[in-house]
Amino acid sequence: MTSWVGRTAVEIAAAVREKRVTPREVVAEHLARIERLDERIGAFRVVRGEAALAEADEVGARADLAELPLAGVPVAVKDNLPVTGESNRIGSAATPDTPADHDHVTVARLRAAGAVVVGLTNVPELCIFGTTEGVHGTSRNPWDTARTAGGSSGGSAAAVAAGMVPIALGNDGMGSLRIPAANCGLVTIKPGFGVVPAGIGDGDWFGMSENGPLATTVEDARLMFSVIADIEVVRPDEPTVRKIAASVRSPLTGVAISKPYTTAVREAAGLLNRAGHTVRRADPPYPLSLSTTSLAHWTAGTSVDAAGLDPRKLTRRTRVHAAIGRRFVNSVRTGKGRERLRERLAPFFAEHDILLTAALARRSPEAGPWHERGWLRNVLANTNYSPLTPPWNLTGWPAMSVPFGTLPSGAPCAVQLVGRPGSEAALLELAEELEKLHPWQRTAPLDWRTPPEGASRRR
Repeated sequence: MTSWVGRTAVEIAAAVREKRVTPREVVAEHLARIERLDERIGAFRVVRGEAALAEADEVGARADLAELPLAGVPVAVKDNLPVTGESNRIGSAATPDTPADHDHVTVARLRAAGAVVVGLTNVPELCIFGTTEGVHGTSRNPWDTARTAGGSSGGSAAAVAAGMVPIALGNDGMGSLRIPAANCGLVTIKPGFGVVPAGIGDGDWFGMSENGPLATTVEDARLMFSVIADIEVVRPDEPTVRKIAASVRSPLTGVAISKPYTTAVREAAGLLNRAGHTVRRADPPYPLSLSTTSLAHWTAGTSVDAAGLDPRKLTRRTRVHAAIGRRFVNSVRTGKGRERLRERLAPFFAEHDILLTAALARRSPEAGPWHERGWLRNVLANTNYSPLTPPWNLTGWPAMSVPFGTLPSGAPCAVQLVGRPGSEAALLELAEELEKLHPWQRTAPLDWRTPPEGASRRR
């Protein structure tokens, strides 16, 4: 009997279109894996068992089944995007437990393409931090369950890395796709501004937040990106020679990048150079003010999202984050800080097609009750391991995380690819070239039966 768990979205959709398997069979297999593994991983807040099977039957009965790009593909959705009939808790006890009366446009596009939503995934409260834990559960890295999956799309990343779904939907306001993708050995792309419909919270963190895919292969990431962006991203017949800048410098003064990540950048640069690209060492001219600009936008976005919620039901770290952000809302809203950053970095990208950096500075923090710890401790932990993602939310330019090599623990390492506006197809092309030059394992080798001591229980 053929197992569809661990197969790519492209493979599953092709089999469903050709009627070699039914959507119900595919979804049922993945639901069984969720049932078996998620008590240990903590990827999901809600699993839509019966609803997903019923929706799989509806997909199987569609007259246009043979034309659906994601026919019968199980997908997980981050719990800050509306899914009809499900509440949208955003990792908090302060949000209402009220079923949504509509799908987010990206969810609607996935369903129109034949995908089946099997559940909503865990996030940190209000999607603020780069670790995923809180009142609804703790998401662990399937490659190393002592460590966090990352955040804020940590549940979505953990679900894909554990083979519970082949693809998942997340979003990224300061690195929230790229951080968990790097931790969990996945491919993701944060699109540039306006490419994929956002509609995340109240104002998309001033236009910095973007929806994007989490996948095990570049081919799956390209397919899902094409669906949610409602554009066709075609793989070129021949690779394009690119001018690539490789940098191992941290954007933030005082935050160093550890050796496994700098090694990954150098080795990836060497592979691309030997493949015919023009690769040279060059550091973007990050301003000294980047840390304060990032903090202002990060906290101000939280302040807007927390408005109207009962502060007594928010965790202390969230209340502090929002309180600090209130003083920055008006200045951030002008967009002047982001415009100055774009003006400073634009000449660098006029000279180089793509920037290659480390995805993270060091391995992820331990999985634990970070939501019960102090604000400063959370901020320092996040900043010290993920300083390389925020600049590209501030500019609004596209960026990817791509698996590359392993850490000493055996967990995945990763590099980041950044491009100028409109370069999503070019980033995907280069990522696929890296995938061929340096193949990676799709999912963590899991076969667990019982949760680890202290692991959060799924609701």
